[in-house]
Amino acid sequence: MTTEPVSFPRRHARTQRFTLGAPRAFTVAPDASRVVFLRSDSGTDRANSLWVLDLDDRGERVAADPRTLLGGAMEHLSPEERARRERSREGGAGIVGYATDTAVELAAFALSGRLFTAELRAGTARELPVPGPVIDPRPSPDGRHVAYVTGGVLRVVGAEGDGDRALAEPESESVAYGLAEFVAAEEMDRSRGFWWAPESDRLLVARVDDTPVGRWWISDPARPDREPAHVRYPAAGTANADVRLFVIGLDGTRTEVVWDRARYPYLARVHWSEAGAPLLLVQARDQRSQLYLAVDPASGATRMVHADEDPTWLDLFPGVPCWSPSGQLVRIADEGGARVLAVGERPLTGAQLHVRAVLDVTADDVLVTASAGEEAADPETGEVHVYRVNELGVERVTQEAGVHSAVRAGGVTVLVSATLDRPGARVRVMQDGEQTAVIASRAEDPGLSPRVTLTQGGAHRIPCAVLMPTDYPRDTLAPTPLPVLLDPYGGPHGPRVVAAHNAHLTSQWFADQGFAVVVADGRGTPGRSPAWEKAVHHDFTVTLDDQIEALHDLAKTHPLDLDRVAIRGWSYGGYLAALAVLRRPDVFHAGVAGAPVTDWRLYDTHYTERYLGDPATDPETYAKSSLVTDDGLSAPAEPHRPLMIVHGLADDNVVVAHALRLSSALLAAGRPHEVLPLSGVTHMTPQEQVAENLLLLQVDFLKRSLGVV
Repeated sequence: MTTEPVSFPRRHARTQRFTLGAPRAFTVAPDASRVVFLRSDSGTDRANSLWVLDLDDRGERVAADPRTLLGGAMEHLSPEERARRERSREGGAGIVGYATDTAVELAAFALSGRLFTAELRAGTARELPVPGPVIDPRPSPDGRHVAYVTGGVLRVVGAEGDGDRALAEPESESVAYGLAEFVAAEEMDRSRGFWWAPESDRLLVARVDDTPVGRWWISDPARPDREPAHVRYPAAGTANADVRLFVIGLDGTRTEVVWDRARYPYLARVHWSEAGAPLLLVQARDQRSQLYLAVDPASGATRMVHADEDPTWLDLFPGVPCWSPSGQLVRIADEGGARVLAVGERPLTGAQLHVRAVLDVTADDVLVTASAGEEAADPETGEVHVYRVNELGVERVTQEAGVHSAVRAGGVTVLVSATLDRPGARVRVMQDGEQTAVIASRAEDPGLSPRVTLTQGGAHRIPCAVLMPTDYPRDTLAPTPLPVLLDPYGGPHGPRVVAAHNAHLTSQWFADQGFAVVVADGRGTPGRSPAWEKAVHHDFTVTLDDQIEALHDLAKTHPLDLDRVAIRGWSYGGYLAALAVLRRPDVFHAGVAGAPVTDWRLYDTHYTERYLGDPATDPETYAKSSLVTDDGLSAPAEPHRPLMIVHGLADDNVVVAHALRLSSALLAAGRPHEVLPLSGVTHMTPQEQVAENLLLLQVDFLKRSLGVV
């Protein structure tokens, strides 16, 4: 009896987009003795173990196996932990995150709501008996204590399990200590709420009071016997959580950190290292001004180190702000029309580079990732490289075409490199510029090689990827035009046109169903210049204009049938798909809108107000960019174009009200459409069968709508 081969959609879902089994979350010991990382045992195993690579003998060993620690029992996650994972889009299981002391000798992690530590030299792990469910445990820099959060209480316990006690207890049910509020975790990339002092004697602790935030309800219509869950959701134009910061000593002393919270309510970044005083980055509500503040831990007073202003908005970047070893402020800034690295008051890069993140800072250099800037002589579409930067100049560390990142400490650099010509990412350990080890991936081979061309389209030189069916004839003098599927994300923070193999797998699968697939990163997507990213200010419809511009320009050189054009997308891409079908039925003939934001007044404060302003003072910008306002449905009623709306009923990020309000507006306007509700599904679709069938149903809908045989 032969076994039917597993379909690509099922394998794609089962392997979580072929990420399971790949090593990740690297930490390098400062004495260059070991690299710590997470990895599951196979390409279909969701349970990550904690691993150590010994650099002396190049041997890998397991420091903590979740199956052993739990004795084979199932994991149980608290609602708070599920919410944290949803904010970080974490679909794995087992050990999904860890923290270490400064020497990288002790690691702490939560597993099924219980607290565990691992001795990384010895490779042994044990549970510390503490109240749970435990969230975000972090060892002190000296490795003698572990701080953690449970039930909104910040607690600390000795590394041997002794002396467990509460350091900060909430004054009401709406207050939590040591956790990030919704917009910090979802939009600011700040997932934590407490930070140890370098001396290990005290902590900076965020106090979050959600009382001002509106209460929304998430229900499961498929389970009417269950009570709805309530979430605090700060919709655009409404109140945010009240966030304060305290210095709390292990001896129980408590001092509030003082700054102008009325003017700068957003606590965006916190940095505390031996190089200087605690450093805060706080933002104004409109995100057009921000302050870098140094904190006096004894008094809680702050002094301004630097201030930024921008007439449009100010972005936040990974790895900054921080202090250099000499005590200079390290930041990324938009200056002179470019995104530059600045140390002190001096920019160290120019318009040739578009700096994306700071990876490491030493006395000799700053390690960054960057793409080619607006003035680069030969911009490489979709590439991101690692660079060493100092006052003497800029040196590119990675040479191979692709998308690269790195982790560095103690003279050891872990390079993570994805390219177009091989699946997954290669992880190399480098010392003194030489490769000394490779950390193997156990991810599955997708068995699919994208036939992708990276190019640019239109007058704006929009980065594009064009994918043709695997069996489409090459070098044909008169190629047969193919129906077109645009497959964008197309919005802020979400580049899709990247020089990496696995990024194009789903697009290639759609191409193999008989489509020419086009992915375009128009204005608003990151990677070229501040002006490029900020072109969407007060007008998200610019992103649709660029999809059309790229499509029409690519049709001059590729066999695209412009009489059969569809578009699909998820989240911002879903919004873009619905916008395309409703506003430009002359161009688009069908669309699949997955988890679309249809009314921007229902999306969160920090994201939406950055781009569209305050809905109370800028109502016209919301009307123009939303789909359910009068402007949103003002496109001609004819011709009707098929639209499938897909939404998870348990989504707490883009709530299902977006889809329901759009459906109601379309029904009132007499516009036919289909709605596919996903019971129990959040903004992610981790369920294997749901994710597989979702792709299959989309293909069926698109083929029916475009008349593809």
